[in-house]
Amino acid sequence: MPRKAPTSIFLIFLCLLLLAFYSLLLSRSAISLSPTHLRFRPRNLTTRYDAPDSFNHIIREDINELTHRTRLVTSIQGPVESVSVLLPNWEVLVLVSHDAPLTSNLGVGGFYCFFPRNETSPANFSGVLPFTSATTFKCTLPNRNRRLQPFHQPVLTRFPERETNVISAAPVMPRWDFLAYECFSTETDVVLFVKGVNNRQGINKSPEEFRCVYGNDIKNAVKTPVTSSKQEVFRCLHPNLMELSISPSTTAAAKRIKVSIEINREKLVVPSVAYYTPPRRHMPSNPNPTSLLCATTMVYNVAKFLREWVMYYSKIGVDKFILYDNGSDDDLERVIKELNEEGDYNIERIFWVWPKTQEAGFSHSAVYAKDSCTWMMYVDVDEFIFSPSWLKNSSQPSKTMLKSLLSISSNGSIGQVSIKCNDFGPSDQKEHPAMGVIQGYNCRRQAEQRHKSILLLEAVDHSLLNVIHHFDLNNNHYNWKELPLEAAVINHYKYQAWPEFTTKFRRRVSAFVADWRTRVNPMSKDRTPGLGFQPIKPEGWENMFCDVKDDRLKLWTKKWFGSQTPQGLKMAWQL
Repeated sequence: MPRKAPTSIFLIFLCLLLLAFYSLLLSRSAISLSPTHLRFRPRNLTTRYDAPDSFNHIIREDINELTHRTRLVTSIQGPVESVSVLLPNWEVLVLVSHDAPLTSNLGVGGFYCFFPRNETSPANFSGVLPFTSATTFKCTLPNRNRRLQPFHQPVLTRFPERETNVISAAPVMPRWDFLAYECFSTETDVVLFVKGVNNRQGINKSPEEFRCVYGNDIKNAVKTPVTSSKQEVFRCLHPNLMELSISPSTTAAAKRIKVSIEINREKLVVPSVAYYTPPRRHMPSNPNPTSLLCATTMVYNVAKFLREWVMYYSKIGVDKFILYDNGSDDDLERVIKELNEEGDYNIERIFWVWPKTQEAGFSHSAVYAKDSCTWMMYVDVDEFIFSPSWLKNSSQPSKTMLKSLLSISSNGSIGQVSIKCNDFGPSDQKEHPAMGVIQGYNCRRQAEQRHKSILLLEAVDHSLLNVIHHFDLNNNHYNWKELPLEAAVINHYKYQAWPEFTTKFRRRVSAFVADWRTRVNPMSKDRTPGLGFQPIKPEGWENMFCDVKDDRLKLWTKKWFGSQTPQGLKMAWQL
């Protein structure tokens, strides 16, 4: 026994030393948590189980509605809740809660994402989500954290050097490829957008395999049947608000209810950042008159092209433009603002941050715009519709031109009109033409390629299924009309000058089309003939895809939109 005394004394001394060291760490952490420090702390994402052996779980972060759609994160006093999602290419999307005490005396710069292992990366303000009003930032997952499994959410802070030992218990970060990300309520049902369930185009699981789940606590959640399951779009019945402890008098409030999809067989609830908004009992009448013809597309960094596209289509019949902005970081917002202020244009920008969701975005537009638009035209900013008859019979553009294409059929059952495309090549251009794409590109391929469509929104199928080029229709009441080339055609300025074309390698926006760098489907029509998987300029690019010289639209727009100046010809969209 006497021999054990020194050992006992040593153990006691060691424990006291460890206790002192731990107290010192706590003290340093307490200092770093001072309310004067600017910082976002991710709220814990907890896992709920109905039984020990159940797979059922739901993420319970709370991102409430911001009171002002355009509000920016500028100055925060004290910790603020947020949740992060891992996007493709190691990009992290951080969504900041409405609870943040926001002011307007500072800018949105100077933020960092602080990760485990004391790694940081700059956090750049991305935008404000229009339907939840969550403020978003983007940062990059550092290299060493990419080897950590699972990935953990960062803290968003202005002072990463003060954030020590605060990430050790950070919640797991959900991945983009398995996530409920957006929700839209109609008067009769709920449209929920979910990634990672129906993964293959044309192969959709039965609605009976799922249920919609409403509520932040899975044990007390309300579940309703799923009535449609196509691609990333699920339609569900509204929940009983009384079961959610929400009185009818509060349905118009800003309160948000988490919503997701439960996979019945696996008893698994998909992680979600989507929120349900109950419909108003009495929908107010639309203060703005319904537009006969609208145009929508998904865009990324198209500021230099937008004026030409908007001014052209406005002159020939488009009343309103709805742009789903997929995270642009150019001057797009400024150009839209300038066009709207000119008074002749009606352009709405929807910040749609979700990557590879073009089909879902178009489905969203079909329900979102149904009360404000009768027909919706789905064309990109490098696609221009015209009729050869306009060149012969019209001395000036008219707002009835496009609308005349919708009344070609003698009966009233046409729900969709499709128009074939001619794909134009670089036409010896080495950079973006100053007078715009119509004047700059005039040499195209011989055979027409694919088509785009103008959709009667009330004719769209309940599933909202589309393949970008066209939608499924309610075939019991509506038919689909394909126009011959003599009636109308789309000039698609697809293969532009090489510096412009290489921007396509960033990412394809379609959920079901492989990115340019992905080494699959080399013979797909979605790929460029003669081009591999890397942005390496082929020899003779400037003269590729040039089978037919086609000046028809170029001459027509020069006559209608051009004017002579001391410096030469100038198009209306040139500043």
